[in-house]
Amino acid sequence: MSVLQARQETKVMSSEVRGVTGHAMLVAAVAAIGGFLFGFDTAVINGAVNSIQSVYHAGSVVLGLAVSAALIGSAVGALGAGWLADRYGRITVMVVAAVLFLVQSFGAGFAATIVDLSIWRFIGGIAVGAASVIAPAYIAESSPALLRGRLGSFQQLAIVLGIFVAALSDFVIAAIAGGADQPLLFGLPAWRWMFIIEAVPALAYLIGALQIPESPRYLVAHGLMAEARRVLSSIVGEANAARRASEIRQTVSTEHRPRFRDLRSGRFGLLPIVWIGIGLSVLQQFVGINVIFYYSSVLWQAVGFTQQQSLTITVITNLTNVVTTLVAIASIDRFGRKPLLLIGSIGMFVTLASMAFIFGTAPVLAGKPVLTGMAGPLALVAANAYVFFFGMSWGPAVWVLLGEIFPNRLRAAALGLAAAMQWIANFAISATFPSLANAGLFYAYGIYAIAALVSFFFVVRLIRETRGRELESISEQPDQSLPMAS
Repeated sequence: MSVLQARQETKVMSSEVRGVTGHAMLVAAVAAIGGFLFGFDTAVINGAVNSIQSVYHAGSVVLGLAVSAALIGSAVGALGAGWLADRYGRITVMVVAAVLFLVQSFGAGFAATIVDLSIWRFIGGIAVGAASVIAPAYIAESSPALLRGRLGSFQQLAIVLGIFVAALSDFVIAAIAGGADQPLLFGLPAWRWMFIIEAVPALAYLIGALQIPESPRYLVAHGLMAEARRVLSSIVGEANAARRASEIRQTVSTEHRPRFRDLRSGRFGLLPIVWIGIGLSVLQQFVGINVIFYYSSVLWQAVGFTQQQSLTITVITNLTNVVTTLVAIASIDRFGRKPLLLIGSIGMFVTLASMAFIFGTAPVLAGKPVLTGMAGPLALVAANAYVFFFGMSWGPAVWVLLGEIFPNRLRAAALGLAAAMQWIANFAISATFPSLANAGLFYAYGIYAIAALVSFFFVVRLIRETRGRELESISEQPDQSLPMAS
């Protein structure tokens, strides 16, 4: 071969790699819009909490349940999404989720009672749960192995962007109206528009979901080999498409249609790998991250900041989360999932313990801690450092691992169960925070700090690195477990 021919072939291969990478990123980004809505829908209520409590005269227990209603719906959506995805396709589930997001945005915005609001939030939660399952599964199945960590992190980036945009839109809407309870367009109070504005990204998700291809694994499982090879050629390149289709078909040929009973094991009730996925999901929530996103506005007002200052702090905190997720995307395929999780666990433990100490030693006035002197700035630094450590580790890495660690034949069902348990844990933390806060913020942040410490030992003992490995090779574990690894 001449030097000129070699150079031309190199250029063709380089062009193919760039095309594959660009296509994979575009497909992952569209799928991750569900993550954006996931973050937006769960966090948008932050700016409306005080107005909801005032308008509906809700006590702390009723308020906690209203805020958390979406999380129960999310557990339901997560449990059902895996079965629907395996039966009708990943794209179908995305479309259904997008429609539910769209409908509930108007329902919550025009809710007449707190029960009405809670029902619509529950319906939105079903969409959130479905999106939380389908995006990581679809991205994992539609990404080249060397890019899977970064593309899988798009889910978390989309989630934190959704949270950030929800906080920013809450801030802007409240600022324009002069307060969350003040009238805006058509005489509707500003807090109602905080919910209605979600219709815009929901419509974008619906349109995007109708444009991207079905998961190649789903296509192979349903005998659509020609279509699967076409999709795979855009993911791994034309030269590798036939080989990857054959590998997927080989694994699919030994499987039956996935069922939840396949997750069971006589010795532990569930397969060890399923328990590990549940453990990752539950610990991600037990460190208390969503308290920051759901209640931060109320929290900072409770310790002396004004409503506008509290909303500004919330925007800054969410911007911190976005930036640190970008750090994770740049790092996760270079350093691996496990090192990031360990660093994050240590950082979260130190910052949460610091917050527990600050609030525990603060003077109490009218039953609420008052941050005086340097206590206020230190609490803000600790809170944002905590978000930094979560955002560069347990936020994205858990979603990446949930898309990777389960055997192919169990992925949708196991991911659905793990995600459902994540939402139940999220509900438990979110619903109990108002009562814990009334008892004393020291107890709340102390409990979350203990969970962060437990998460460190959980990762050391049970998580094995999956960086750079094809899903088929990760799945080749006879007992479906993840033994301790370096």
